[in-house]
Amino acid sequence: MKLKISSIFLLVAVVALSAFKNPTKPVTYTVDAAKSTITWLGKKVTGSHNGTISLKSGSLNVDGKKVTGGTFVIDMTSIKDADGSAKLEGHLKADDFFGSSKFPTSTFVITKVTGSGAKITVSGNLTIKGITKPLSFPAAVTTNADGTVSAVAGKIVVDRTKYDIKYGSKSFFDSIGDKAINDEFEIGVKLVAAK
Repeated sequence: MKLKISSIFLLVAVVALSAFKNPTKPVTYTVDAAKSTITWLGKKVTGSHNGTISLKSGSLNVDGKKVTGGTFVIDMTSIKDADGSAKLEGHLKADDFFGSSKFPTSTFVITKVTGSGAKITVSGNLTIKGITKPLSFPAAVTTNADGTVSAVAGKIVVDRTKYDIKYGSKSFFDSIGDKAINDEFEIGVKLVAAK
């Protein structure tokens, strides 16, 4: 009888201890900048412009199949216009827009991820021109057969005026008329990351 009771206590102790085993640590995946893309779209009264910008570096923290964090550095000197307009690219890099000579990078740091798989919401802090503001957007994350992780956010909406980019904004210049540029611009992101 004593052996049976001892065995039961031992079994209970093993089960209790296994319930408190060390949680898995998130694995850091390094973003492959060459395989990742960032697109941008800016609209104005008379049309729109779009193009690309390069990711300088980035990492994703993955716990199992769930993204728990990450940090990304964007190369603001790499802004390209899809139509190849050197004039527009120069203006976007100028001080009245992104000021890329003084602020050559922007960053995004993930602070929270809710949901899972194809339906997650990423929240974090976006820093442009040295100004940091919170930003949230929908995204989808998949684990690929080769062990890499892909993350896609098709439409991230950013209000440029929050980052002291007021050029052509109706919010600040009433009489600008049809030369107005929308305060919000859109970013599309496709990331590929590996251990």
